[in-house]
Amino acid sequence: MAPVNSKSQATRASLAHPVIDSDGHFTEYLPILREYLVKEGGHDLEREFFSSFKETPLSTEWYALSPAQRRDQWAKRPPFFATPAENTLDLATSFFPKLLYSRLDEIGLDYTVLYPGIGFIAQFFSNDHVRRAGCRALNDYYADAFGEFADRMTPVAAIPMHTPQEAIDELEYVVRKRGLKVVIFPSYVKRPIPALARTYPEAGRFAYRLDTYGIDSAYDYDPVWTKCLELKVVPTFHGPGEGLVLRNSISNYVYNHIGHFGSASEAVCKSLFLGGVTRRFPQLKFLFLEGGVGWGRTLLSDLKSHWEKRNRNAIRKLDPARIDREQFLDLYRRYGGTLYREKVTLKDTAHFVAQRQDPADIDDFAACGIEREEDIRDLFVPFFYFGCEADDPVTSSAFDSKRNPFGVRFNAVFGSDIGHWDVPDMTEVTEEAYEAVEQGLITGDDFRDFVFTNPVALWTAVNPDFFKGTRVEGAVATALSVA
Repeated sequence: MAPVNSKSQATRASLAHPVIDSDGHFTEYLPILREYLVKEGGHDLEREFFSSFKETPLSTEWYALSPAQRRDQWAKRPPFFATPAENTLDLATSFFPKLLYSRLDEIGLDYTVLYPGIGFIAQFFSNDHVRRAGCRALNDYYADAFGEFADRMTPVAAIPMHTPQEAIDELEYVVRKRGLKVVIFPSYVKRPIPALARTYPEAGRFAYRLDTYGIDSAYDYDPVWTKCLELKVVPTFHGPGEGLVLRNSISNYVYNHIGHFGSASEAVCKSLFLGGVTRRFPQLKFLFLEGGVGWGRTLLSDLKSHWEKRNRNAIRKLDPARIDREQFLDLYRRYGGTLYREKVTLKDTAHFVAQRQDPADIDDFAACGIEREEDIRDLFVPFFYFGCEADDPVTSSAFDSKRNPFGVRFNAVFGSDIGHWDVPDMTEVTEEAYEAVEQGLITGDDFRDFVFTNPVALWTAVNPDFFKGTRVEGAVATALSVA
């Protein structure tokens, strides 16, 4: 290791285990990306690719509108000042893999998984050709740019998901032909609402539903999860929630940004769980990035409490057909007070039983086959991993088995978030994460799980050779041998 010259490097030097970063970021350098787009689909693809940004959270149309027009069209304020600027070294580090590679010791990282900037936006393009060809060009860029640095970092391939087949096609390409070993899926796909699309086809940009691949999906996505197992890749999600319903301010970016990754992750996680995906694919793990673990704790708690009240047996207590209407009417007569009217009769209570339910369609947990509340824990906790940033004060709760539902420890993994505006100095992230130990919020063993044990369990779950040939290969092999 190079001489210590940063707090994070000093922190890493004090540890008996590596630090694995599961969510760093890099930025595509546009002059070079344009070359890849032209190579993949000519100048038409290059032009159409960048014009498609108008339908994504990165749209800059807002700037061309007056305040009155923004309100009239309800144009969401897009991200702005969203990259390190004053710290030019860090800015350049996010663009150039060789520079990042040379600084990893200074940042305190032994190995990092790096997510793209534009890649997870291109997945949302509505034009099939532009989306698929654009993702292909991006993935070629990533494979070429990072190939020589594979011993310490790996880029994440962008997988389009509008149909299972396009996802499978790109998975095959990036893994078998380009050797990439981490992939990102969009957290949702925007689908037209059929009735509205027929009547108001031009409104599709504003009126849509979100397909999250589990429940109510337009397709059966099990072939995608099967392909992930075959190719030994972990499905990861890092989709934006900005611009969706409750994060759609026309004037305030912070309002749109707070909680948006967590809300998008919760939507797809909840869908996969209730859709029974974790039961059907017991070997697969799923990673949700940059939203922290707070939403995961809440979701598990809510699933538990909802099942207790609404499992297929308990929910029958809520069946209006079980109301004693005569008793209700008698109580009305005796205690209705100023609400009492003689004209009210038994037939006026018929509204209690107006809605009939198909007995075969009252178990919202049927797809995941929950028989007892512990099944919720067993089909949730081992399968879902949560990317948490260095400065996230909620991360320590992942290890709080006294207060967590079922007394569990959540699978929190360290995500440095280097390359984004909320990391003003890359050399501080590892030291900042370790402050939770110094403050007594977590133990040293918890920290080891956060930055090493949990990431190892995640990335090797379906690919035991994930770290083969890397700087951490030996430490990983030792950890797995005693697990």
